[in-house]
Amino acid sequence: MAKHKSSTVEVPEITPVPRHVAIIMDGNGRWASKRHMPRVAGHSEGLGAVRKVVEACRRQGVEYLTVFAFSSENWRRPPEEVGFLMKLFLKSLRGEVNRLAENDIRLRLIGDLGKFDSSIQEMVAFSEEKTGHCKGLTLTIAANYGGRWDILQAMRECLRAHPDLKPDDVSEQLLQPFLSMAYAPEPDLFIRTGGEQRVSNFLLWQLAYTELYFTDTLWPDFGADDLQAAFDWFSQRERRFGRTSAQLAAQAVSEPV
Repeated sequence: MAKHKSSTVEVPEITPVPRHVAIIMDGNGRWASKRHMPRVAGHSEGLGAVRKVVEACRRQGVEYLTVFAFSSENWRRPPEEVGFLMKLFLKSLRGEVNRLAENDIRLRLIGDLGKFDSSIQEMVAFSEEKTGHCKGLTLTIAANYGGRWDILQAMRECLRAHPDLKPDDVSEQLLQPFLSMAYAPEPDLFIRTGGEQRVSNFLLWQLAYTELYFTDTLWPDFGADDLQAAFDWFSQRERRFGRTSAQLAAQAVSEPV
């Protein structure tokens, strides 16, 4: 497994196009309600936006795209909506896995998948194996995922691997390999659609120095142009990672063209 830098330990590589984009796909239900349609219709429509964004990220050279499909708190939603989301999740996995493999896109799932029924768990395992050789883009779907759960499960796995661990021995480097996204660099850009401005228990550890971009656009309406607007905004950000603007300016002068 490749070693990825922690932004609080080392300054990671800074690129004009984000290597890793993380998205909360918000606004499906409101999109449907505005059109006097059932909320679940918005979730179906949102799949089209996922395809557009995956294709756009692939063209732009993004290496990792992580989308929040179902949080550990989403079980609180009405049972009929949760049931529909489970069926849609299974249907989308079945319908998209061949397309992903053909386009050199690797699929990975993170979250407490043990709470899903066996048909979903089996399809997840099949999809990850089917696309395991792909190297063009890693698409991660967070399902029954929560940032606090991620940190807790990492700490539990770390203690199982190091049963004699003393408190003073705990470090980021020791814990990091047990986090759900240890295989990926930290997100450079976080996008949340739908107008809300919070991270909602998503990738709490990994978002430490991520640039946060919020848009009022509802997820089903989000496309390649909207993604480009987020990338343009990102390219203007000064990513200091605790340093000063003067330090960055001096570094730019000293670096060869």
